[in-house]
Amino acid sequence: MAIEVRIPTILRSYTGGEKAVTADGASLSALIDSLDADHPGIKERLIENGDLRRFVNIYVNDEDVRFLGGLEAELSDGDQIVVLPAVAGGAHPTTFFASPAALLRRTTPRGPRKDR
Repeated sequence: MAIEVRIPTILRSYTGGEKAVTADGASLSALIDSLDADHPGIKERLIENGDLRRFVNIYVNDEDVRFLGGLEAELSDGDQIVVLPAVAGGAHPTTFFASPAALLRRTTPRGPRKDR
């Protein structure tokens, strides 16, 4: 059975730059083994100590696999798998609550211009 797996940018070095690849497997675990057979090294980026890595989210047809049985989630022909790593970071918390004047003060250079 052919199942499409959408690969995030950060893992595309394992798939030769491909955004989507196909793999086989009746369960997510089997699919990841199939994926690793064709794209060596990708499994260790998804699995740690026999379970999904903490900051890796995998969706089967828009459903989080953690609610479908984890690595034992059953798959069917035509399913779409999306691998989505968690992303952290962003703007300083006060950015969302600061006044425009406060933002301007923070981003405006101080002192004499050095290009003169």
